[in-house]
Amino acid sequence: MKKETRTVVWDEQLQIEAYRLAGVTQPFPNHFHEYYVVGFVEAGRRLLCCRRQEYVLEPGSLVLFNPGDNHSCTQLDEQFLDYRSFNISQEAMRKWVCELTGSPALPAFAENVLYDKEISLYLRRLHRQVMAGCSGFGKEEALLFLLGALIKSCGQSFAEYLPECRREIELACRFMEQNFAERLSLVQICNAAGLSKSALLRAFTKTKGITPYRYLETVRINEAKKLLQQGASPLHAAMSCGFADQSHFTNYFSSFIGLTPGAYREIFLAKKQPADDCLCCAEHALTK
Repeated sequence: MKKETRTVVWDEQLQIEAYRLAGVTQPFPNHFHEYYVVGFVEAGRRLLCCRRQEYVLEPGSLVLFNPGDNHSCTQLDEQFLDYRSFNISQEAMRKWVCELTGSPALPAFAENVLYDKEISLYLRRLHRQVMAGCSGFGKEEALLFLLGALIKSCGQSFAEYLPECRREIELACRFMEQNFAERLSLVQICNAAGLSKSALLRAFTKTKGITPYRYLETVRINEAKKLLQQGASPLHAAMSCGFADQSHFTNYFSSFIGLTPGAYREIFLAKKQPADDCLCCAEHALTK
């Protein structure tokens, strides 16, 4: 059986995460991220559902997610998934796009899947540099070339891209974001939004492409990531972010992020070690 490996590297200079998955069969449930994702499929076939559209991912597919794009992904055949990607926060994206365009406006990708040899070349080159721990301006240059090509190919104004949402749904989102650490009920969220349960569920899913519960769990995972990055234990992160117990937290975190909370935490603990001891990288392997 092929050995499964999952490697994540945090690049301090660029302020981005690089992911490398190999030999993976795990499905990923419907969820979203607060950050941009720019990925490339090297092997395997997957069914991607994103923003109510379905795509078949094959070797050579470029995968683009804007912050808030809900998506799920499942295996289509017996081939293992080999995949590399970058996670780019909105703050980092704003900085790099401003370098390119002179405007701090966030971009948005109009397409979630595309095939482009030039963009693929830029992505793979930059990914290798980050994984190898390269330094110098060559890495920064590679990132600017990649983002420039992406924006030219399928970018548009983020403000133009975002759909106009109902005020009640935004109130529900803000309530969950402000109270994620509490044991929230659907009644509390409905009261905050001023909608009945059935109206909230229909309107929320239509507007956001994701259920209120999945939205809340995703907010909790994103907040837990921040705590783990600061060195908090998985137990502390679970309790601080409203999860019922550490087991529940670990299952959700692993299904959304592709790593256990402990493995993700090690990436940032490694940054505090002497440079000779680490490359700010955490890797774990599972033998299927």
